[in-house]
Amino acid sequence: MNILVLGSGGREHTFAYKIAQSDLCDSLFVAPGNAGTATIATNVPIAVTDFHTIKELVIEKNIKMVVVGPEDPLVKGISDFFKNDSELKDIVVIGPSKEGAQLEGSKEYAKEFLFRHNIPTAAYQSFTTETIEEGKKFLETLTSPYVLKADGLAAGKGVLILQDIDEAKAELENMLTNKKFGAASEKVVIEEFLDGIELSVFVLTDGKNYLTLPTAKDYKRIGEGDTGLNTGGMGAISPVPFADHTLMTKIEERIIKPTVEGLAKENIDYKGFIFIGLIKVGDDPKVIEYNVRMGDPETEVVLPRVKTDLVQLFQHVGNQSLSKINLELDQRSAATIVTVSGGYPETYEKGKEITGIDTIIDSIVFHAGTSLENGKVVTSGGRVLAITSFDEDFRKALKISYQNIEKLNFDKMYYRKDLGFDL
Repeated sequence: MNILVLGSGGREHTFAYKIAQSDLCDSLFVAPGNAGTATIATNVPIAVTDFHTIKELVIEKNIKMVVVGPEDPLVKGISDFFKNDSELKDIVVIGPSKEGAQLEGSKEYAKEFLFRHNIPTAAYQSFTTETIEEGKKFLETLTSPYVLKADGLAAGKGVLILQDIDEAKAELENMLTNKKFGAASEKVVIEEFLDGIELSVFVLTDGKNYLTLPTAKDYKRIGEGDTGLNTGGMGAISPVPFADHTLMTKIEERIIKPTVEGLAKENIDYKGFIFIGLIKVGDDPKVIEYNVRMGDPETEVVLPRVKTDLVQLFQHVGNQSLSKINLELDQRSAATIVTVSGGYPETYEKGKEITGIDTIIDSIVFHAGTSLENGKVVTSGGRVLAITSFDEDFRKALKISYQNIEKLNFDKMYYRKDLGFDL
């Protein structure tokens, strides 16, 4: 069958990499794609939220499956667009309905869902410009540090963790009154801070059944020792060493099952990925947030460990028959390191030529912010390449990735040299 992947980052290159290996895939298209996807698929210059042009492509190329990478088209309702169109309704779309996507589209919606289904999470309240003073009073009931989250989508950057109460009050005002994160911070969720170690759990569900994919841990801060500004992610490892059988059993019973059952009980149409951001507080897992798609760069360590044919998995999602699948995994550890443009996550330059990609051995290079110019691969985003390696333990896998990164070069290239430091 012909398949379309929507998106242009490392996550989408990884999807394309796995889908291209499947005998079930005839032709693969990526919209808009990057320099990496161009080597294994046909890139099509269509924006991920241009649903009508996507429809034209799907009909013209006889595409039977659409894999949605980023959250934006999901929150804007691409699954519903396909479902409600007589020409598109039989196409398998991997991604939840607009209602299901609210688990990521609104922090408040997600919190209410968690509380309704008794899923462990931090205490919280939501505030708007009208209730700023109440928000400041709520901050006074909490102990430092203070967690402020923009309610809407802010490209992974809408969360502030602040030590000082006066700074927290000032930032609350900044988010609500001055729209620090634009429309995303018209409402702000204030949460109690949970002290522990974080991990991500990925679930693929057909709306009734689910499969738990490998765990991963990513590193969000730009600076070593987890300092500096939040980024989209500077690297990841899988599996998470401390996610033992006891912890995973708690996660499944207390979090995954009630999440999938809660979606079904509320008649929320959900066929796709649930990415659960967790924190282990003492010996117990709690939910920090939901995302309604795969993470990036976690995808670059999770999907390469999945041995089962990805297209076959997606077909079972479409048929609501995931219970028939026995998920086969590579038992080795995978580690990925992200190289970024100098200045990221703030202002950075694009169009820098990248050299050395063809010299890398024993690692997989996933492209994120790259494009082709006159036959050369150049930078086109903040996060540029993710270098993924395997070994029997994550430290050895990281070592291979670090050795290969030294062969890469582009002007002002930066990467963290301390991944795994906290494990």
